[in-house]
Amino acid sequence: MKNVLILLSLIPIFISCTTEHTSYENIDWQGHRGARGVYPENTWAAFQYAIDQNMTTLEMDVVITKDEEVVLSHEPFLNHKICLDSAGNPISEAEEKNWNIYQMTYNELQKFDCGSIPNPDFPHQKPVSSPKPLLYDIIKKTIAYCEKEGKELPHMNVEIKYEDGMQNVYHPDIRKFNNLVFKVLFMEYPKDKWNIQSFDFDVLKHFHKTYPKVPLAALVYESGAWEKQFEELGFIPEIYSPYHHLVDKKMVTALHEKGVKIIPWTVNEEKDASRLLKIGVDGIITDYPDLADKFRNNP
Repeated sequence: MKNVLILLSLIPIFISCTTEHTSYENIDWQGHRGARGVYPENTWAAFQYAIDQNMTTLEMDVVITKDEEVVLSHEPFLNHKICLDSAGNPISEAEEKNWNIYQMTYNELQKFDCGSIPNPDFPHQKPVSSPKPLLYDIIKKTIAYCEKEGKELPHMNVEIKYEDGMQNVYHPDIRKFNNLVFKVLFMEYPKDKWNIQSFDFDVLKHFHKTYPKVPLAALVYESGAWEKQFEELGFIPEIYSPYHHLVDKKMVTALHEKGVKIIPWTVNEEKDASRLLKIGVDGIITDYPDLADKFRNNP
């Protein structure tokens, strides 16, 4: 009888060991530039697909036109890989920076198609004719589509594409740039449904000082010295977003102790996503929203 009781006492321990697993339920899955691997980047087709794939966040980039409209684009010029000129002709790599969005009005920009050319970096991408859209229009379409489909509104992770030395060349100064972006988001999208991110720390510093309630994400190419980066920022950001190969368990643990979420970019391989999720990252930024299906409800 004594031996039976000992065996019975071990059963809960055995069960707890064999059923232990990592939960991926609260992961912030972000569609990079919408769904760049599937549809042209920063277009409504890409964002609609990301919404259909139940991405919790739509990641996007913004630049400014000559008439101070906030437009979605990764570059402040027309990328030769994805854009045609106003006559429908290819743009050469040598010429692309001359097609400066900050020197065009929004109406002029609408003459350029940045979705019909197959992207050589994403051979399975489905071409969709599209000009550069307004942030305002993407917001309105997102709200209308989610209401129609009965879906929860996704978060928006908006990257400000700013480069020191390019003020009044490819974009306005930090103050005007930040204010233009803030105004659209503040007026048109729920306050708790968006954040700002940037590789440029001066952008983040200005936003933190001017709009202290806006959550900020520090994008970085180089890491391992996040303490020095936070020191340079002068504050602790809500989110830290390094290149995914730079992330390890030690970094995740240390950032979580500071109350900082870690959401690496850009993760397109299942093996990389699996590694990151196992060490406890808070989100994944990916060009392929369907990557999330491999981990949802799958411990």
